[in-house]
Amino acid sequence: MTSSLASPEPPSPDSDEALRLENQLCFAVHAASRAYDGIYRTLLKDTGLTYPQYLVMLVLWQHGPLAVKKLGTHLRLDSGTLSPLVRRLESAGLVRRERSTHDERSVIVRLTPTGQEMRTTIDGVPLAIAKATGLTRAKAKALLDELNALTASLENATA
Repeated sequence: MTSSLASPEPPSPDSDEALRLENQLCFAVHAASRAYDGIYRTLLKDTGLTYPQYLVMLVLWQHGPLAVKKLGTHLRLDSGTLSPLVRRLESAGLVRRERSTHDERSVIVRLTPTGQEMRTTIDGVPLAIAKATGLTRAKAKALLDELNALTASLENATA
């Protein structure tokens, strides 16, 4: 499968073309991420959620109560980044943290009834995002597959 994320012939690493901003895949991914952040900021404004908090909620809606460590694994976040997000969600009354009855060292994050109900108030967000991308369902799926493969390759390269 030919990658839709890379140009057919990338510039030689020692050429001036390799140092041009518009030839940087990392910058294109970064710019797309910032554009996504802007769309999510607008769509989530009335909920009081930030985009990272929305991601926490998505995982909890999908998987139910989770240990902080497992939640971090799903989101690819360390506990130092995740803990403040969870604390803010708890302050907003959307989740609660409790010690595991099986392992006192483990903290379980669970949705409150308010957090569970929020799911119905933002169920239009994914469709709005899909429309904003301008991609067909097939192209969006292909891009998602490519980005997941890219992420795996980059993570393996640093391991």
